[in-house]
This record gives sequence, structure tokens and C-alpha cells, in this order.
Amino acid sequence: MTTRASSALISCLVLAATAFVMPNARAAEYPVRTIKLVVPYAAGGPTDVLGRLVADYLGRDLKQTAIVENKPGAQGAIAAEMVARSDPDGYTLFVAAASIIVLNPLLYKKLPYDPQKDLRMLSIVTDLPVVMEVHPSVPAKTVAEFVAYAKANPGKLNFGSAGTGGTIHLAGEMFKQIAGVDMAHVPYKGAGPALTDLLSGNIQVMFDTLSTALPPVKAGMLRPLGVSSAQRSPDLPDVPTVMESGYPDYQVGVWFGIAAPAKLPDDIAQKIMASLDRALNDDKFRAALEKIGFPVLRPRTQAEINEFVDADRARWSKVIKAQNISLD
Repeated sequence: MTTRASSALISCLVLAATAFVMPNARAAEYPVRTIKLVVPYAAGGPTDVLGRLVADYLGRDLKQTAIVENKPGAQGAIAAEMVARSDPDGYTLFVAAASIIVLNPLLYKKLPYDPQKDLRMLSIVTDLPVVMEVHPSVPAKTVAEFVAYAKANPGKLNFGSAGTGGTIHLAGEMFKQIAGVDMAHVPYKGAGPALTDLLSGNIQVMFDTLSTALPPVKAGMLRPLGVSSAQRSPDLPDVPTVMESGYPDYQVGVWFGIAAPAKLPDDIAQKIMASLDRALNDDKFRAALEKIGFPVLRPRTQAEINEFVDADRARWSKVIKAQNISLD
């Protein structure tokens, strides 16, 4: 073998060896600088608090500074695009909401990001159930009684939401579809005004997140008929699920997780996922989230995370197509 051939062979072997060890070396070094969690909503809200708790845990667990950057606007699309277009190096993460990952692509014909191609879910942190609640003037104490009353009074019941296309709007549309009842949707500019009108009796029904529903329900100002989760809520143990009330296909969750750019290398993704898994099993982290109304889930594998998101997408796609709902 000539000297030139030998040199070429050695160079190839060195490159091959380098390529083989690079992923492990990269993961071992990560993180070497500040990690940024992008929150798609304004500072001070519950999602912002969730993001800051996650950032605090990641920072301590990975022994590196982790900060939150708020990028509100365009139903979360501004933040999602920012993360999707960032370098896939593990230093830009996303506090992703179900509405941004699942609902937006079903409701808008054009988005500056594609969650299935541009983002990778690393963890599902929390999944809030929705409470079906009625004004006391509605003579129904169970889901079955409500359905009977609605069918006997078609078009006379109104349900409110924080706005068209949001989860609590679509939760009502799903119930209409599954139960076969006729109710009119009244969109508001936020959950607060909708709840105010429900309390005053201007609307009769609302499918609200558990954290918002609890205070008026526990004060006896509203009557809860069912919760949207597969199991009863520990906060409302006497309220049955809508599933056990005769509608096994009714399941709604307002979930939040952590995502990254889609091309994030597997070795770095595994390191971040391991840290997030430790957070979900940490008693102090769980207690901090539950204190602000977020029930904390247990860790899932990547396959289980993908299955969870795909199932949610299929569930809402059916509702949105059947009701011909669009925000374009």
C-alpha cells in the first residue's frame, strides 16, 4: 500500500471513529450554556408559572441556567414558529399547549409552523380536565337529566367559552355531537367574562377547566354535572365523569408539555427527557404544580407521548370537521 493510500485510509478511519463517538460526547457535554424555555403566553399567567417551575427544575437538575422567554400572540403561533426555526441543539425549548400543537393546525389553513414536522414533544407535563357546569336554574343534577332537558328544549340552552376554537368551546361542541343535543355557542373574550355570564344566568352551561370551575362550584354557585377525564377528579370526587355517565367516547383534556425543534439529536433529547422525567417524579415539583391547579402526570416514553398527541389530534379532527369550524 502506498503512503498516500495509507494516509487516506487512516483519515477515513479517524473520521468514522469520530462520527461514532460524537453523539455520546455531545450528550455528555450538554448543557454548556443557558437553556431557554419559550412560553407562548404573557408573563404572570398559569402557563408562565408552569414554564418557570419547569425552568427552575431543569436548571437545578442539569446544573445550568434555564430562563423563560415570553412570546405571546397569534394563538401561540409566534412562539411556535420561533422554536421551530431555532437551532436544534437543546438550548431552545417550548412550553407547548394542546391548542398550539393539535388545534391550530385543524382550525387554520395556513400556519407559520407545522407541529408534526417542525416540533418534537419531549414530555407531557399536565392534563387538566374540563368540568361540565350549569347555572342552578337548569333543572338537571346529572348528565342524563341534562341531555333529557336539552332534547325537550332544543335551541333554548346557551353554552359559553373563552372564544371560538378554544378547548372549552370545542368541549361543548364535542358534547353536542356525542349526546345529540342542540345548544348555541356564545363566544367571549376570555374565560372570565363567560364565567361571569354563567353565574348571572345569561348563559346556562359551560365546559370550563377544573382550576377555574372549582371556586364557584365549591361555593355552591354552579352545579357540576360531570368531568371530562377518564377518572374522577380528586378535587370533585363525588362528581362522575361524563364517560361513566353514559358517553364513553367523551374525553377532553387541556394539556401542556415541553417540545423542541424536530431535528434535535436523539442523545440530547434523551438527556432532556430524563431530566423532565425526574421532575415529574419529584414530590416538591409535583406539589408546586398542583398548588396552582395543574395535575402532574407520570413520565411517558417517546412512543407513548406520540400516541397521546395523535389520539388527541384524531379526537378533535372529528369534532372540527363535523361542525365545520374554521378560524381563517
